[in-house]
Amino acid sequence: MNASPDDAPVLLRREGGAGHIVLNRPRAINALNHAMVRLMDEALSAWQADESVATVVLTGAGERGLCAGGDIRSIHDDVRAGGGGASAAFWHDEYRLNARIARFPKPYVAVMDGIVMGGGVGVSAHGSVRVVTERSRVAMPETGIGFVPDVGGTYLLTRAPGELGTHLALTGTAVGAGDALLCGLADHYVPSERLEEFTAALADSEASDAVRRCAAAVPAGELAAHREWIDHCYAADTVEEIVDRLHACGDRHAKQTAETILTKSPTSLKVTLAALRRARELPSLEAVLDQEYRVSCAALGSPDLPEGIRAQVVDKDRRPRWSPAALELVTEADVARFFEGVGPKAPHLRCRSGTDGLG
Repeated sequence: MNASPDDAPVLLRREGGAGHIVLNRPRAINALNHAMVRLMDEALSAWQADESVATVVLTGAGERGLCAGGDIRSIHDDVRAGGGGASAAFWHDEYRLNARIARFPKPYVAVMDGIVMGGGVGVSAHGSVRVVTERSRVAMPETGIGFVPDVGGTYLLTRAPGELGTHLALTGTAVGAGDALLCGLADHYVPSERLEEFTAALADSEASDAVRRCAAAVPAGELAAHREWIDHCYAADTVEEIVDRLHACGDRHAKQTAETILTKSPTSLKVTLAALRRARELPSLEAVLDQEYRVSCAALGSPDLPEGIRAQVVDKDRRPRWSPAALELVTEADVARFFEGVGPKAPHLRCRSGTDGLG
């Protein structure tokens, strides 16, 4: 595969036995759009079949981060103007890409430097070698925009120790390197000053050798010290009870967390908790991605998604008007609507487990 022009949204190049994918929208912190997903998928397909490619390396252009997520402004505009059809098509291909990355038969090295959120987690944390730095800030912040963790996020978060994944999903908290490793979102810590050496070593070395050469001791995180109240409070059956437990447990951090949760979309919070609990019982990443696709498509018909994006990135007033406005007003039927997926007309990815994760 030939190198890409410098202004392409995804830059592709070869260095020895390494195929490099560089997300190249630095002004948008490399937010993903449909064209980028297609380019990544084409590169992985070509390099999977190319025996001269031993390793794939994912990085982001610019100084701010690997990827801030999907291009949510375009989702807002699509919902307002076209009912969300383009967004559903984007997610269809994006989630299938997430599955391909998880099943990719060669080392897939994701350099999770700087901001890595939402869709950025999807193209990195399913990889086989996931590297964080002292600058990493990893998050699934969807409840703050009236959405639900996707891109396999509910699969990853349900596999975090105890209830840490539930905490991250409901609050949208961004974690650093130590906590990313604790939660299973990353594998290795490489100081940012050694990233150039690390990626250069991948041209003619096994990924494991490059890691041994450049990795350092993992810095301490923050979540381990709060496991007692996190595991107790988030084990509750409802979001309302979680909030009550957080307020009642006597820890100031827990109380602050309760207040954070109450700023998020009430509908998104309840659907997210249901999605996490359902994901625990599903047999594979592909099955979870299929569930997430149905939930995401349902969110296109919810008033909270365009409203949340409006408040965060369009008008930037940070004052979303959620509908319904309170947890107690979100009914079981409201939540169940997001999971309706029986019948031939229901949206499905039709992913399957296999070497490329595609149906």
